[in-house]
Amino acid sequence: MTVGSRGAKPLETKPEPEPICFSPIGVVRTNARDLPRHWSLSDVEGTLDILPQFAEGLSDVLPGQRIVVLFHFHRSPPFSPDMLHQTPPHRDGPLGVFSICSPKRPNAIGLSVLDVLENKGSRIRVRGLDMIDGTPILDIKPHIENRHHCPSYNGEP
Repeated sequence: MTVGSRGAKPLETKPEPEPICFSPIGVVRTNARDLPRHWSLSDVEGTLDILPQFAEGLSDVLPGQRIVVLFHFHRSPPFSPDMLHQTPPHRDGPLGVFSICSPKRPNAIGLSVLDVLENKGSRIRVRGLDMIDGTPILDIKPHIENRHHCPSYNGEP
């Protein structure tokens, strides 16, 4: 226990959080060689190849929808404290890692919002890729712009 200053209540030292382990649910497939640095700048098409045991969970993903894909920056170097500030290619000076989209992060997790073009079983054809071929997919979620777009919204204010 650490004691605060001037007779304040003692501060408890909190234990480190437990490590978290994820397993991919699939991989990205694309023939594209030149990818933009961010999904918002991309017209690149490709496929999300989902493992068969998760394919049933794609049943209500429809063409015309947008989905959020969480993925692993699997080619990023291990993170070190000197990466807490990085200079993006479009900036003149360093910025804090949590204010930029660098793949060099404490947890190498990326997020892209993609347009669904087609859903065929365990394969979803998409547009907007900023991920290289073979990128591990961690999760897929609906893109929710407001509560009216949320699948569980029941119409109540």
